[in-house]
Amino acid sequence: MKKKIKKSRKTKDDFTQEAYMGIRRMFFLNEIIPGQKISYGDLANRLEMSTTPVIQALKRLEYQGLVRHEPNRGYYTENISLREITEIYEFRELIETSLLSGTIARIDKTGLKTLKNALNSHLEAVRDIYLKERLLKDMEFHLVLAGLSGCTIQFNTLKSLFDLLYLKYRGNILFITPMETVDSEHIKLYDCIAGANRDGAITILSQHISNVKNHAIISINRMDREKNIKNL
Repeated sequence: MKKKIKKSRKTKDDFTQEAYMGIRRMFFLNEIIPGQKISYGDLANRLEMSTTPVIQALKRLEYQGLVRHEPNRGYYTENISLREITEIYEFRELIETSLLSGTIARIDKTGLKTLKNALNSHLEAVRDIYLKERLLKDMEFHLVLAGLSGCTIQFNTLKSLFDLLYLKYRGNILFITPMETVDSEHIKLYDCIAGANRDGAITILSQHISNVKNHAIISINRMDREKNIKNL
């Protein structure tokens, strides 16, 4: 006689995680934008679940700095901040360059192949008109590189920084750096790592992150000017 297999029921944590991932996806697809008031009732309807896991997910996002809660008013997405985006890129540069020595010391043929595959995925994606694909593949390349260092805490911190960048700030802010420039810098970075050129890798990675930061700052300043003109 066959035993009936009981289907496991979802727990409260399962529903909260499902809500959290669903809201993250809305951020990434720009369905939720900076400075917007968030209706958790509307989110619950869109996610087809009760408001309880949605509120728990919003609390988690509040902890990450993606939303804020105002007493008696509800939840809001945080506004774009020039100071914040500058700090994020500077912190990224500090973390990523500091991990390069460990990566170059530890990397083997398998690790080098993994990094090469991440590079190729990015090079293919940046020629696609789908900007979200470019964002994801760029992030994956940098995270693969950082992960090869074996430093878990710095790697997880870097993931949190990417969350702030790619969920809060739109792609047309982050990716105005010329595609050819990004391609070239990633290729040179890989070549330095493959050749165990630590100093060259650090110089290129530092320059790359600084270039992207400067272009993002230019984009934000231009948006502010256009907004001020409209408000005149």
